[in-house]
Amino acid sequence: MKLELPCIRRVADVGTALCAMLMLVGIAAASIADAAVPQQGYELRPGDIVAVSVWQEPGLEQLVLVRPDGGISFPLAGDLRAEGLTLEELGAVLKQRLSKFIPDPVVTVTLQEIPGNRIYVIGKVNKPGDFAIIARDVTVMQALSMAGGLTPFADEKKIKVLRVENGQQRSIPFDYRRIRRGEDLEQNIPLQAGDVIVVP
Repeated sequence: MKLELPCIRRVADVGTALCAMLMLVGIAAASIADAAVPQQGYELRPGDIVAVSVWQEPGLEQLVLVRPDGGISFPLAGDLRAEGLTLEELGAVLKQRLSKFIPDPVVTVTLQEIPGNRIYVIGKVNKPGDFAIIARDVTVMQALSMAGGLTPFADEKKIKVLRVENGQQRSIPFDYRRIRRGEDLEQNIPLQAGDVIVVP
């Protein structure tokens, strides 16, 4: 019996080591998988308002409006394009510009208001109005749900999505009745900022 105890201990130690190694491999694999998934943040649009601050630089703390042309102006950084950038990307651009004047600046950009990223639902819905969209891929059905759904008098077959593309107005048909039956699901398109859903 005395000779078997060290063997049992050695087997237990080997088992513990193997478990630890497997756990480390699993953690590493999970980290690699997480790194492989793109983390795309909210992209700024004209009309959005961001707060920009630079650590230990009280004169460089202000609210900044994304202009209709997609640009912003910031002290020392001058004019730069913000439309289409995430908050992190805008912070990186500002840091690069400011580093010419401030050693290793710590720039923080936070979103304050998003009037530039809105959709509009009008007509025979229960809560017509404009709605801010932060999440990507808000679909027509989701927008109709945000507007409280259709009224009993809505014409389900003649709903339109009005969209401006390259300066031209475009009308995209949407048949709510077919979607409700699980047909033509491809017409439940993701909306873009400025889209107007008309429910006759």
